[in-house]
Amino acid sequence: MALDRFDVVAIVGFVGLVGASAVLEGVLVAAALGGFALSLSSWRLYDGRPWEALAWIAWVGAAVSIVVVPSGGAFLVAFFGCLLVGIGLLFGARLEWLPDIWHASSPGSEE
Repeated sequence: MALDRFDVVAIVGFVGLVGASAVLEGVLVAAALGGFALSLSSWRLYDGRPWEALAWIAWVGAAVSIVVVPSGGAFLVAFFGCLLVGIGLLFGARLEWLPDIWHASSPGSEE
């Protein structure tokens, strides 16, 4: 589970967004976080890691829930549900618990 360049970009980007949260409004930072996570998702998909791309898309859902559903029980379910799904997909992909669907052979072919 070594860090690659996308992980470094994600860490630097999140540190930058945390710094921006001291200056900008919370909704603006949440929207920027959603866009950044969507960008990371497309990078992961292009790199051939579909499970990690789905994890980042789940985290886009968490960022969107901050903007769209600001209070109540629905917010808690949407936000923490998206976070947990994203964490599960990320660790499942990194620890190779999820199948390699990107390079899987078709059912009728031989390996």
